[in-house]
Amino acid sequence: MAIIHENYSLKKLHTFGMDVSARWFAEAADLAALETLLQTARDKNTTHLILGGGSNILFTRDADCLVIRNNFRGIAVAAEDAEAFYVKAGAGEVWHQFVMYCIANGFAGVENLSLIPGSVGAGPMQNIGAYGVELKDVFHELEAWHIATGAVHTFTREDCAFGYRESVFKRALRDQYVITSVTFRLLKNPVLNTSYGAIEQELQQMGVQQPDIKSISQAVINIRSSKLPDPAVIGNAGSFFKNPVVSPEKVAELKALFPDLVSYKNSDTEYKLAAGWLIEQCGWKGYRKGDAGVHKNQALVLVNYANAKGHDVFELSQQILDSVSEKFGVKLEREVNIF
Repeated sequence: MAIIHENYSLKKLHTFGMDVSARWFAEAADLAALETLLQTARDKNTTHLILGGGSNILFTRDADCLVIRNNFRGIAVAAEDAEAFYVKAGAGEVWHQFVMYCIANGFAGVENLSLIPGSVGAGPMQNIGAYGVELKDVFHELEAWHIATGAVHTFTREDCAFGYRESVFKRALRDQYVITSVTFRLLKNPVLNTSYGAIEQELQQMGVQQPDIKSISQAVINIRSSKLPDPAVIGNAGSFFKNPVVSPEKVAELKALFPDLVSYKNSDTEYKLAAGWLIEQCGWKGYRKGDAGVHKNQALVLVNYANAKGHDVFELSQQILDSVSEKFGVKLEREVNIF
């Protein structure tokens, strides 16, 4: 049975490390506990918040509700065929630990997603991605508990409606389900992806002649560690903003004004701009006011140096949104959830 704590500090349960608390807090490791806790929230006439790894949320206030930490655990090979292993993981598993498990067992496909903070269950919600790979590329299915009816539903890749840092769980089905497990299709014969970012350069520096999933994972870890602050040292939630998607006409217009514009072609009808470059051109990289700031090595990352309040970081993000819009006529969107 889940233990319910009152006035519980959430400081160590989210990567920004804001000093906020929950009116009530409990962990759910199975469906019975989850159902009981949600009924408790109804009995207390309060709302609830499902918390995973806490790596994609900015608390701007205390949580005057029942905060339930998703602690569904377990990793196992659910099935296999000639080409792939189907690996099922509980939503509460730590994402990077899951990736390390896959690499240790020779399950290929998630190596480029090494060192992304957060939990397995949060992965499909925002279709996490890095270095040329998105979760949808290795996704098979997930199980989710329907809050209103108590039924467990299985979602295919098509059901999840994945987009760029998007899924049906962030839009049409927001707050209606609790993801309990995710099953991944991981290849027996790796298809290595080394073309994105500085992976090939890092592999050369590592002295790797014939890359494999282990060396690619280590290269990604090295790159991320050099660019991004460790949340255990400086509070942050990784990339705070999405890379904006614009039309070819908008890219041409901007390149005429800013020849060094960083852009990537998504398709014939859209390009992705580097939000970090846009923010840096507006002079924000390394900015600090009090304990809220923009990281010195990566302008996409907003940080809490020690005792910043959530609203300090939120106000900083709004100033950045406004300045990018004014300078480039491009609207940035926050990737981090605001509470």
